[in-house]
Amino acid sequence: MKTSAIREMTSAELEAKIKEFKQELFNLRFQQATNNLDNPMRIVAVKKDIARIKTILVERTIQEAVEEAN
Repeated sequence: MKTSAIREMTSAELEAKIKEFKQELFNLRFQQATNNLDNPMRIVAVKKDIARIKTILVERTIQEAVEEAN
């Protein structure tokens, strides 16, 4: 998922995306444990997507705090 696409989403949509990615990550890890995983690099990609979303949510929180202080 591209950063530009993430920035266009609302915070509520991002929270929903995080839940979706965490569920996918769980499923991928389960497939890996049972040796049914087709693409092991998908685990890395999902973890990076989760990190990108969390980073943008933190940026928004900081920006809101700065705007309130001014």
